[in-house]
Amino acid sequence: MPIYTYETIPRKPGQRVRRFEVEQRMSDDPLKKDPKTGLPVKRVITGGSGTIFGGLSVMAMNRKKGK
Repeated sequence: MPIYTYETIPRKPGQRVRRFEVEQRMSDDPLKKDPKTGLPVKRVITGGSGTIFGGLSVMAMNRKKGK
């Protein structure tokens, strides 16, 4: 199951934002309130991770030199 990041929406100026993560199914509705504080929340979009390979590709290594 994916882990979603949420942060609270402050009701008063100067109120601190609380960020937390929740493991949910993709089919579950997003949370509307923080389970700990009861404040309204919004889902935060975060970057994923990926693998980047450097160097020659497999196709380039299989070619004969000079072609």
